[in-house]
Amino acid sequence: MNPSWLDKLLAAAAGSDASDLHLIAGVPPAYRINGEIILADGDALTSEEVTGMAYSLLNEAQREKFDQDWELCISLQHRAIGRLRATFYRRNGHPELSLRFCGDRIGTREELGLPAKIDELARRPNGLFLITGPTGAGKTTTLNYMVDLINSERRCKIITIEDPIEYVHHNKRAIVVQQEVLTDTQSFNRALVHGLRQDPDVIVVGEVRDHEAIATALKAAETGHLVLATLHSPSVSLALERIIGVFDGSAQRQIILQLANALQGVISQELLPAADRSRRVLAYELLVVNSAVRNMVRENNLHQLENSIQTGGRDGMVLMDSCLHDLYAKCHISYDTALSRARNPERIARRAE
Repeated sequence: MNPSWLDKLLAAAAGSDASDLHLIAGVPPAYRINGEIILADGDALTSEEVTGMAYSLLNEAQREKFDQDWELCISLQHRAIGRLRATFYRRNGHPELSLRFCGDRIGTREELGLPAKIDELARRPNGLFLITGPTGAGKTTTLNYMVDLINSERRCKIITIEDPIEYVHHNKRAIVVQQEVLTDTQSFNRALVHGLRQDPDVIVVGEVRDHEAIATALKAAETGHLVLATLHSPSVSLALERIIGVFDGSAQRQIILQLANALQGVISQELLPAADRSRRVLAYELLVVNSAVRNMVRENNLHQLENSIQTGGRDGMVLMDSCLHDLYAKCHISYDTALSRARNPERIARRAE
């Protein structure tokens, strides 16, 4: 396979403002643009063509690991396009891949559609802040925005643990040490434990996945560090339920108490098609932890969190349905989009009357 063809596909994807490029045997190259898959004009790719393009991106060690594990996710610095996240997998015994464009700049809070309260939460000296949502909801973008804000304002040491590194932070006022799983460290858990010994002020975890990572992150948040982490969860309350549900028995009670003490806030995100389909718009639910919320978490009454968010506007809290209605009222998204993503569609319908 001629590598220049892959370069042309990448350039075409970047020129179309695509977020991802999918190379799959049997179909033409596929771009994700504004959340939708668009097939390129041209012939379907063959298995041989996809295999050639996939292996052209891997060094010898990476090829050996992919041949052994059949799965691989790495970051790449392309000479023309910039940083990419490449995910390799097998189908019908042959390699295929998806490529995500990481971009070379972090948007402003206004450009990203984030609430003003996010800046205040990033300035907290310690505690745990969670960014949740489905795949492709912009969690990593929000995480990097918060890291960049801290890096710009605070003289401190930031350690990030990522799989893989998507955006490279250059030192501003802070020192930023970025570690990539399987490149700089064996696992999230080992990097977290060892990171606590490196005199950090802020610890950033690409994703908390199991009980060991959650327990270590909570310990770090309790001992004077600010911990920022992402988690796959569709809502604020389900994110906390997932964290607690990982543990059993007496360990669960201990985690509940630690979570009640350490949690600073949770944002749950979705990216929705704009009303004119020209871009995607961020919708979010934001929990800001106050004394009432801490008591709810401590008593494990997570089902009451929605009421606290709904009545917590003075503290900067935002309910997902309220955000959806505001986006619709400002003509950023369509009524059908707001209704289809609402937790309680009747709430949207009543406010729209």
